[in-house]
Amino acid sequence: MFEWIEHLADWLVFTIFNLEKGNRLTEALHFFIYDSIKILLLVFVIIFLMGIVNSYFPVEKVRNYLSRKKLYGFEYLMASLFGVVTPFCSCSSVPLFIGFVKGGIPLGVTFAFLVTSPLVNEVAIGLFIGLFGLKTTVIYVVSGVLLGTISGMILQKLKLEKYLSPWVQQVLANSQKETEAFELEGTSFKDKIPSIWNETKNILKGILPYVLVGIAIGGLMHGYIPKGFFEQYMSKDNFFAVPLATIMAVPMYMNASGVLPVIQVLVSKGIPLGTAIAFMMGIVGLSLPEAMLLKKVMTVKLIGIFFSVVTLCIIISGYVFNIIF
Repeated sequence: MFEWIEHLADWLVFTIFNLEKGNRLTEALHFFIYDSIKILLLVFVIIFLMGIVNSYFPVEKVRNYLSRKKLYGFEYLMASLFGVVTPFCSCSSVPLFIGFVKGGIPLGVTFAFLVTSPLVNEVAIGLFIGLFGLKTTVIYVVSGVLLGTISGMILQKLKLEKYLSPWVQQVLANSQKETEAFELEGTSFKDKIPSIWNETKNILKGILPYVLVGIAIGGLMHGYIPKGFFEQYMSKDNFFAVPLATIMAVPMYMNASGVLPVIQVLVSKGIPLGTAIAFMMGIVGLSLPEAMLLKKVMTVKLIGIFFSVVTLCIIISGYVFNIIF
């Protein structure tokens, strides 16, 4: 499917730049050119397709539906699935999280969205398909959705509303659920295309620097770091590699578009896929910037509980991935 990109990268590196095969610079540059074209092409297609989905299921419609309906537990899964079709990183998900809470949606359901949104979205899906293939992508998406769903259900059972900040509790006390029916927009699909196209371009502009920087870092690692360098610290023989990778990731912050090319190289260097994905989930879903934003709406204790539950679920996911692969 991507042979033409391979040929294009070969032509640029070996013919245009006249570099010799086998040296480190050549390997790094070839990796950068090939992955940049392949990943950006896949991300573009998937963002456009998910833009069509988002045009028919806007945020307000989903929020109103979740706040009015009794779904007997399926609301956690629906919120997690909604997180999949929203192109937000953990920090940009927080304002929408506040909107969900203000809309009267249960806290656990809102947490399900907050967990899944930065981990699994159209950008992450496009990158995953290009880097790891369709089978691994499907398993990752399913695990990400389950991670959000289960985390949300656990957090709801703990009845943590009292740990929200005082002003959020006041909003909850005064909020009244909307009862009016949500009218479907009459806009035709043809009329939606320009706005979908503009949204696709805006998302691509926003993620392009992160994608290119991530691929550049991955290219340097691919060309210059010897095989087995990382494996000695995070190998499959180290039972505690998954929790260590998850905890080590918390101080870092990068969105999925920037970190996934690096994860690909880590896997190619010998780190088990589950350990690498746990590291990625920790970077994307458990970051200090996110904690600082959440402090506006949560007490420190609630942030600690939230991070602890998500960390536990990420560690379990990492072990499951290692077993599967």
